[in-house]
Amino acid sequence: MKMNINIKKVGLIALGISVMACKNDATAPKVEYTAEEIAAESEKLNNWFQAQFEESVANSPMTQTYIGDKTDYDKWDDFSKEEEAREHERNQNRLAYIKDSVNVDALDDATGLSYKLSKQSLEDAIADYEYRLYNYPVNQMFGTHSQIPAFMINMHQVSNKEDAEAYVSRLSKLQPVFDEVIKGLKERESAGILPPKFVFPRVIESSQNVIKGQPFDNSENESTLLADFIRKVNALEISDEEKNTLIDNAKKALINAVKPAYEALIAVLEDQQARATTDHGVWKFPSGDKYYNIALQRTTTTDMTADEIHQLGLDEVARIHKEMNAIKDKVGFKGTLQEFMKFMKEDKQFYYEDSDAGRDAYMNDATKMIDSMKGRLDELFITKPKADMIVKRVEAFREKSAGKAFYQQPALDGSRPGTYYANMYDMEAMPSYQMEALAYHEGIPGHHMQIAIAQELEDLPMFRKLGGYTAYVEGWGLYSEFIPKEMGFYSDPYSDFGRLAMELWRACRLVVDTGIHAKKWTRDQGIKYYTDNTPNAESDAVKMVERHIVMASQATAYKIGMIKILELRENAKEKLGDKFDIREFHDVVLTNGAVPLNVLEEMVDEWVASK
Repeated sequence: MKMNINIKKVGLIALGISVMACKNDATAPKVEYTAEEIAAESEKLNNWFQAQFEESVANSPMTQTYIGDKTDYDKWDDFSKEEEAREHERNQNRLAYIKDSVNVDALDDATGLSYKLSKQSLEDAIADYEYRLYNYPVNQMFGTHSQIPAFMINMHQVSNKEDAEAYVSRLSKLQPVFDEVIKGLKERESAGILPPKFVFPRVIESSQNVIKGQPFDNSENESTLLADFIRKVNALEISDEEKNTLIDNAKKALINAVKPAYEALIAVLEDQQARATTDHGVWKFPSGDKYYNIALQRTTTTDMTADEIHQLGLDEVARIHKEMNAIKDKVGFKGTLQEFMKFMKEDKQFYYEDSDAGRDAYMNDATKMIDSMKGRLDELFITKPKADMIVKRVEAFREKSAGKAFYQQPALDGSRPGTYYANMYDMEAMPSYQMEALAYHEGIPGHHMQIAIAQELEDLPMFRKLGGYTAYVEGWGLYSEFIPKEMGFYSDPYSDFGRLAMELWRACRLVVDTGIHAKKWTRDQGIKYYTDNTPNAESDAVKMVERHIVMASQATAYKIGMIKILELRENAKEKLGDKFDIREFHDVVLTNGAVPLNVLEEMVDEWVASK
């Protein structure tokens, strides 16, 4: 799972949106433009894109930090509904400009695509403003309560005394941020948008964990944020007196600002918890069915209905079960597929030891897998990222509620590598036979190749470098689990079974997401579907179903995106025969940034025609 950088206000970045072709009046006479006119109009629009991006970044100190800019290093974003309204107005003005002030016919091909993508993203963002409250800004998967400490630990680098002072300043300014989040939670409840009951104890516990330890209490251990700050300050080449002053100031900010901010949030969550229900799907929202259909369109960049996606999932589950049966027979297992899954789920040979040594062994082996794939990239890619990628364990403060694995993109300036995070909280959820597929998806050749390459493209506007379409991004991640099999990886049949188990998991997502949000399945029904049809641990199933519940439609993107990429590849192979080059195909897929699936199809068709 690619974890987006939570840019709230980069106006031309819209995650998981669909795009439709712009239609010109067929009766209008076609005007021919000179190369100079096309270059001038394209430059004008690209300059405008850059100006809008810079305006959005200027309005978002957190985005500045994510991309390595320290301009407002001591500030937070504005989380208020007033800022949401201002952004809505900015989007309306932007859309009016590109409709009224751009000669679309005089754009070069690359800029024409940027125009089409930005126009549709703006139209969707404006239309979706109606549903701006239809989310859970604080939940067990993500939210301000966990984003803030993760942001400070992983994003706020401390290279000098001024950076450390900015860290303290950010801590001291946290309470107004939480005040706005709390207002948003209350506004949502008034509108009938309240998280289901299971969310509250998870979020409350995570919030309480942030304010445990020194200086919040007299325990021996330092709190998560204080420990991070001390570690970063102690690495600076400044005097001990300066270090002590900085640490003392951080302690004061933690006690006077961070603690009351979290306590206020916890109080509101405890109050809302009493009114929460066990209705889990977005069908419970006002116009929830309409909202879910829109969410599916945005996520998949297709017009597939909930029923069509549900049936696709059922069909894919049946196909993958058939392939798993073949592996079961190959290894000589006597019994049903369900019994083989139970064996894979329970046999200790497939799990690392639930200890520090076992966790270290897992991380070391995951790193070796990534390093091995790094040495084979020339077989798959012409364009490769300059940014490095590391493997890292999910931090202790958030590992209980975080997903089993995810990717964090590198900084634009190269100051921070891409990171594949593995969650070591529950070792039974991290079987050895799924290690390869997980590492390839989150790391190389998966998210790191797609995202880092996009960020480093020189001729694209920033909104395309940093933008994301979930079906494209996660479709590439799942496709990247399959590519290594064609290269001779997954030589162990159990590991190949693990690859299929990962694909099966994504097929089940199509069934369960639509089941919960369109067919009114309960949380328990969703969990049972996973445990009945996959070899994954029950804890995996619980986390996945709870993710479906708070992120409606998101999990449908993986399988739909993978199917489209494979379909495009097979069509290209069939048409090109010996002229087909997998490296060229991947270049077409990866060197235009993230795009909707229908646009990806157009680009592949153009490449095939050119050969």
